Amino acid sequence: MRIRRLRWQCRRGRRELDLILTRYLDGRFASAPAEEQEAFEKLLEMPDPVLWNFLLMEGSAALDPAEARVLADLRTSRDS
Repeated sequence: MRIRRLRWQCRRGRRELDLILTRYLDGRFASAPAEEQEAFEKLLEMPDPVLWNFLLMEGSAALDPAEARVLADLRTSRDS
């Protein structure tokens, strides 16, 4: 049930975000530590423009360490 809810939340207004978020959910989420899973869920609560800017601008100073690690994983999947 949790994965279905997260998959729905990965559906965004930008196709690029959809792909990046879904790729992380499918490939990394299940094996990530609980702290990073919670961080991913917290990132999904961000508005699309904010999340997109974090991905593009590669800034993460405002994020906690777990969110910064998830964001780094998202950037890696964006580039692959």
